[in-house]
Amino acid sequence: MQKDIVTAVIKGVMPTANGCAVFLGNEEKTFVIYVDHFVGNAIQMTLNGVKKERPLTHDLIGSILLGLGARLDYVVVNDAKDGTFFARVFLRMDNELGKKIVEIDARPSDSIVLALQQKRPIYVARAVFDNVEDMSEILERVLKQQAEETESEGGSEEEPGGEGEETP
Repeated sequence: MQKDIVTAVIKGVMPTANGCAVFLGNEEKTFVIYVDHFVGNAIQMTLNGVKKERPLTHDLIGSILLGLGARLDYVVVNDAKDGTFFARVFLRMDNELGKKIVEIDARPSDSIVLALQQKRPIYVARAVFDNVEDMSEILERVLKQQAEETESEGGSEEEPGGEGEETP
């Protein structure tokens, strides 16, 4: 199976007019999966380690898995058709009833959140990875532009006070 899949990581999450662009890939290539705002925010919050007051849907799923004695093994973005990506979630259960591996169809966006929360690997089927457009240069440009904007915003602030102020 190893030659049929490639390891991928989240390289960036950018808001768009209709949701978020999730940049996924490795050193070889980066591609984009477009997701809704809710899941895009969940991915970004997980990447940033944001603590939530109340559990979100993906937190609930993780708690259910824990309660059942199951764990997320890994996720695979396994197909793409007409701009829509598909994924499979692989769960492992090892308890008094024996060992069981369950493969479940899922949206890639939900799969990514669960994999990030559980600190489990994200894979992409080699056939999918080979056929997606490489967005590495676009991601680099966007990140560079964001860095420049952040730099220019931070450089214009003046510090209050300073030497020469008299005390009343």
